[in-house]
Amino acid sequence: MPTRPVASRRRFILLCGLVPVLVTATLTINRSPLFSRLDDAVYDHVVRSADARKPSGQVTIVDVDDRSLATVGQWPWRRDVMGRLITSLRDAGAAVIAMDVIFAESDRYQTAADGTVVAGPDEQLAAVVHESPVVLGYGLTFDAGRTSRLPCTLHPLALAIAQRGGEETFRPFFQATGTVCNLPVLGQAAKRSGFLNAAPDADGILRRIPLVAEIDGRTYPSLALSAVTAVKGGASPSLARSTVNAATLTIGDVSVPVDGQSNLLLGFRGKKRTFPYLSAVDVLNHTVEREAIAGKIVLVGTTALGTREVVATPLDTQFVGVEVQATTVDNLLQQDFVHRWAFAPALDVALVLAGGAAVVLLCAASGVTAGIIGTGALLVTFWWGAAWVLSSQRVFISPLAPTFSVIGALAVMTLARFTLERSRATRADADKTTAQGLMIQTLLALTETRDAETGRHSRRTQQYARLLAEPLTTHPAFRDYLTKERVELLSRLAPIHDIGKVGIPDRVLNKPGKLTDEEMAEMRRHPELGRDVIVRAESRVGVRDDATLQLAKDIVYTHHERWDGKGYPQGLSGTNIPIPGRIMAVVDVYDAVFARSLYCATSSHDETVKLIERGRGTHFDPDVVDAFLRVSAAFAEVSAQTLDEAAQQPPVHP
Repeated sequence: MPTRPVASRRRFILLCGLVPVLVTATLTINRSPLFSRLDDAVYDHVVRSADARKPSGQVTIVDVDDRSLATVGQWPWRRDVMGRLITSLRDAGAAVIAMDVIFAESDRYQTAADGTVVAGPDEQLAAVVHESPVVLGYGLTFDAGRTSRLPCTLHPLALAIAQRGGEETFRPFFQATGTVCNLPVLGQAAKRSGFLNAAPDADGILRRIPLVAEIDGRTYPSLALSAVTAVKGGASPSLARSTVNAATLTIGDVSVPVDGQSNLLLGFRGKKRTFPYLSAVDVLNHTVEREAIAGKIVLVGTTALGTREVVATPLDTQFVGVEVQATTVDNLLQQDFVHRWAFAPALDVALVLAGGAAVVLLCAASGVTAGIIGTGALLVTFWWGAAWVLSSQRVFISPLAPTFSVIGALAVMTLARFTLERSRATRADADKTTAQGLMIQTLLALTETRDAETGRHSRRTQQYARLLAEPLTTHPAFRDYLTKERVELLSRLAPIHDIGKVGIPDRVLNKPGKLTDEEMAEMRRHPELGRDVIVRAESRVGVRDDATLQLAKDIVYTHHERWDGKGYPQGLSGTNIPIPGRIMAVVDVYDAVFARSLYCATSSHDETVKLIERGRGTHFDPDVVDAFLRVSAAFAEVSAQTLDEAAQQPPVHP
């Protein structure tokens, strides 16, 4: 029979654990914006944990830095200076010179650096650009409802888009409304150009960069893509979509995984200044080794204060724009693209279900401790595995959804198990309370069988004990002991204080009037007899150090001890007397003097109160007497009520 409830509890806990697993799987399939933002934050953490790839050594940055501005002059420089910079790079053997600057305005200088008058400085720079492997940069604008018709000379990308059935309207890239471009004379002189846009995500972190964009129905490459194709070539480029959020850009023999907007997920090489930097003034002064430039893709940009563009990346919060372009170029050169598999959504769901199910089964079979250990092992596997796969395979597998799944399953199952155990404990406490009540009532019934007046006396003490204990709960000497639970237990156990009288002979127990010395000695044995009953019960049942039974023994064995040490059976004094004994001493005397008439005539309530007050510091604990005086009126009400009830009961005939 017990196996059925156990099996039912296990099924309940198991079903509770499956709920967060299924909810997480649903959230993984239907990704909300919040879930996507969390996934981006997880991606950043994994990127920081993974080993960054080293640069290829084929990319160099020529930096218009603070030292260059201090030497040459403020930015923008004269066209003849820019022409000399490009010429120096071309003569040093640069494979491509990609300009991360835009020449949108005519030169404001009419004299060269040597003071001579310059005729057509823009045209002279255009001639240098035309004779050099230069890729000009320009910017795209995305103002809704506005279209720019500036006379820009751009270089489109003849991109073939592979459509699937029913996807004729598929346009897998950003659609710009205008451009911020170079002067027409420069744009016409350049053989290639590319856009510079690299917008951060909604949280301000730059993780991806577009490789292709659309303007007026034509597609155009980014600066990095244009620079690489200038070196590597790439006939018949094409773009094919794998899923709604994934596509492949193919240029020659290079296949680049991009998202649904043709964004490349950047594989950062490290924090800022990972690539080799050359100061522009050193290039102008020809103090740079030729090997630092020859055969390299050179990006010209500026990091000087007030001129640089800075973005935050997963690895650095001060990443300059020109290094973003350098990172993109290096990704395309090494072809070590960070990407997610086309079946990544299905893999995420599979990990959610597998990890969650493992935790559910482990918790259901082996308990919460095993579940915690299993969850910890799975979390280490998910997060360490994600970093390892990103480092070795350049594939990002998000540990976010599986983490939610296993932690959610463990938390809900732990809560369910705790709730069930709490419910069982509550029922056990209720059963224990019922059993204690039954035990007390049985003992009282046994007492009443021997002596009806003793039984009624015991019942009254139950209410007295509660009345007296409650004001003591705030007293510094009592409050640590008299907790709410212990006051309740003291009240329930108070009636058994005279249980030892069942062992007293009838001739003594029921004798009217004063007892002889021998009879008094016999009567004084009842605390010891009562304690022995409880001790024998403990021994037979095998119970040790039970708080309830210890309280019962204190009540039974010490309620006749006196504060001055003249009581019995041990002659304890002062605080050596257990608190239950000190409380029961006052309770027992009050009821014996005021309500019991077996041994002598009863006294009035006021006389009884005065008797107890006179015993303050001799017979009774002074603090207990003070508490009694505050509640003595309530004692009188209890006595009056119980005595009236006893008078109304019909006599019992043998």
